[in-house]
Amino acid sequence: MAEELGRNFLVRSCVDRLAEDGDTTIARVMAATQSSGRHEVQFRDAKGKMQQAVLVVRHATMTVRPPIGKQKRYRHQQLQIIHAEELNPPEDRAPILWKLITNLPVETHADAVGKLEWYALRWKIETFFRTLKTGCRIKELRLTTTDRLANCIALCCVVAWRVSWLTMLGREAPDASPAAVFTDIECRLLERSTPENKSMSQRDLDFYLRAVARLGGYLDRASDPPPGTTVIWRGFSRLADLAEGARIAQLPHHEL
Repeated sequence: MAEELGRNFLVRSCVDRLAEDGDTTIARVMAATQSSGRHEVQFRDAKGKMQQAVLVVRHATMTVRPPIGKQKRYRHQQLQIIHAEELNPPEDRAPILWKLITNLPVETHADAVGKLEWYALRWKIETFFRTLKTGCRIKELRLTTTDRLANCIALCCVVAWRVSWLTMLGREAPDASPAAVFTDIECRLLERSTPENKSMSQRDLDFYLRAVARLGGYLDRASDPPPGTTVIWRGFSRLADLAEGARIAQLPHHEL
């Protein structure tokens, strides 16, 4: 379908496919392929702690065939295969093993690493859609026309993007200025909501994002991983109510 639409794809494979003349598989071909080099990645484990891993990278171009039962419906294709397997993985977690398939050109080690870096962005994409579905609850919309649904989903996409962006920004640039994210009234409200034992912390972006997360139920203990999208979402919902309450409290009596 991607070929018919003139589109490129980069997907992770979970099933070994028939390859070349049909007498072998992708896994067998890649096992005999020499490594093109290594690539180091950084990621957070299930506990939120930063980890590093060195991946052995292999890539090859080969003929990939459909399953036997579908060969009359689909033709074989020349595709690029990239396998990245962790070198010397620790015993306390499953090793990293990515098996990617793409119709984009992969001729060098740098090309293969570039595709691995693209695939690593999948986590951010999934975070956005999880926020869209669980935070904005778009599956629960009961609007009756296509236009209304489209308008509401478009608005929800902006909200979900902002929550996802702020969550990742807090991890990648915690020392950034909060002025790029929060209004003055939001900063004052978050400062007042901060416990005394944390109020003397450096008031950078991380300080205010953690304050938002605490409004959403984040415990903010020393051993806790950085706040995720769920507590950030809940916290911003409460902060919006607090900001509106503060705005109303400043109105002259005759406008109330």
